[in-house]
Formats: sequence, structure tokens, C-alpha cells
Amino acid sequence: MPVTEHPPMTPAASPAPEDCIIFQDAGIVRGKKLIWSQGSFSIPRGSVTAIVGTNGTGKTTMISVELGLLPLTRGSVKVLGLPAGAANRYIGYVPQNYDSAGDMNITVRDSVLLGLTGTVFGWHRTTKAEKDKAFEAIDYVGLSTYTGQRLSQLSGGQRQRVAIAQALVGDPQLLLLDEPLANLDISSQSSLIELLAKLNREQHITIQVVSHDLNMLLPILTGAVYLLDGHPHYSPLDGILNSDLLTHLYGTKVEVIATPQGDMFVTHNSSLEPPSRTRHDLHTSSDAARFHTGKPCSVEKTEKDGTHD
Repeated sequence: MPVTEHPPMTPAASPAPEDCIIFQDAGIVRGKKLIWSQGSFSIPRGSVTAIVGTNGTGKTTMISVELGLLPLTRGSVKVLGLPAGAANRYIGYVPQNYDSAGDMNITVRDSVLLGLTGTVFGWHRTTKAEKDKAFEAIDYVGLSTYTGQRLSQLSGGQRQRVAIAQALVGDPQLLLLDEPLANLDISSQSSLIELLAKLNREQHITIQVVSHDLNMLLPILTGAVYLLDGHPHYSPLDGILNSDLLTHLYGTKVEVIATPQGDMFVTHNSSLEPPSRTRHDLHTSSDAARFHTGKPCSVEKTEKDGTHD
């Protein structure tokens, strides 16, 4: 859906460190189970980063840690220059399964206003400034003609835009999204990616996305956090687009493909691809293993439940 042009939203003032998120020797245990440990990396301000890994490796757990909702077992995390949880007023968060977590009878306008009032219970007086702010966010995500409609009347892609508008109404500097592309058709996914690119480009918002599939995000990604062998790592995009690394990460044969047109995608079955394909490996297998894991790559098949994904 086209987005109406209007003056850009003004971000809230906050600390402005060069790195948006800093992990120092971070580790977390949940229910006596070690989720990940020895996480030391920084995510640049203004980046668009994916959190990738198999089920049960702790992708959603990482976002919860960054929001200060789960305490670390060891180490530290700083977000926007402050301890995790202290900078939440500058963070917009879109949870997984947003449309099943709230009241589907609420209108688009009232749903977005929740980003300011924070509750769906009872009647709350809202100021003109708050209403204007909500309309601005709704307009920005391209839903100005749906303001009075109920969430139950919208498509999945439109509801996801409502969730983003609710996160934007507080003028965040960091936007965290947990599986925002799940259960959306290709057109809705593409439209949502364009919106995220616009937010990053125009509002200079740092964006972090939990995702199982890198392909749709590749055009806007600048890097990725990958959860490998129980340890989180960060790499710029060129470092993560490595067939050997992704094969080790997902435990199945993965190949990074570059088309003659310069487009790139990740596939788990290269036999289905055209014979003109070329590999985009930036390191040899041994170099990739040393750089990312400090030891030769060997795919270990382990069963993981999805409890802490």
C-alpha cells in the first residue's frame, strides 16, 4: 500500500553511542539449561541486523535480554549506551504473533494509541497530541484509510503494519521485531521489507529482526547475529553469506547463490538452481571455520526443542 508523504517523525533524544548494542561475555541459563554463553560483540548504530539460528538456540531469548526482561547469568549487555532495560523508552518492540496477543476487536487507531497509553483495560482520556501522534504513525505505515477498522477486519500483513505503527508512536531509536514475516504471503513480506528499509533510511532507526529465512531480508541487511554451537556471534553481511558457515549453522547443506543480475539468495538444495549459478563464498572452508568457530567445521546433529527460540 502506498505511503502518504509527510514530514519525517522526530526521534526522541537519547544517548548516542557509536554502537547500538554491546554484549560483553554474556551468557544466560533458563530452567537449568544453558541457552548461550560467551557472547561478546557489538551491533552498529543505524544497522539492520537479523538474529538467525535453528529452533531452540535462543533467538527470542536474545531480544528479551536486550529489553531487560530476562537477566543474564553472567556478563553484561548495554543498549543505546545504557544497561539492558534502562533504555526501553527509546525502543520499539513488535512481538511474535502480535495479532493473537491482543484484542482483535480493537480499532487500528486505538491499537496504535496503546503504544502511548500502554493498556487495553478501561477508558483512558487521550490528548490531541497523542491522537495526532497515532495518526502520524498510522499514516507512515500506509494505513491511513483503515484508522477506524477493527484488527479482525485486516489482513495479516496489515495487522503487522499496525504492530509496527504501535512501536513507532513512541519515536524509537531501536526497533526489535520477532519473526515479523511469519505467516505472510510473499507480497506482504516484500511490502513489509520496503517499510523497514524506509524506516532505516529516513528515520535512521536501528533495526533488529529475528528470522528463520534470510532471503527476504538480504536486500536491507547490513549484518547478522548468528547463534552457533551455543555462542552468539555478530558479523557484517559479507561474513554471514558463507556457504560453509551457514551449513554448519543450520546442520544441513546450504549454498549462497549469486545470479548474473547480482541478486543473492540462500538455498538448501543447490541441485534446483540453474547451471549458471556462482558461489559467493568469501572464505575457504578452513578459513571460515577458524574465523567463526576457532575449529574445523563439523556439522553435529543435535535435537533441540523450540522452548527458548
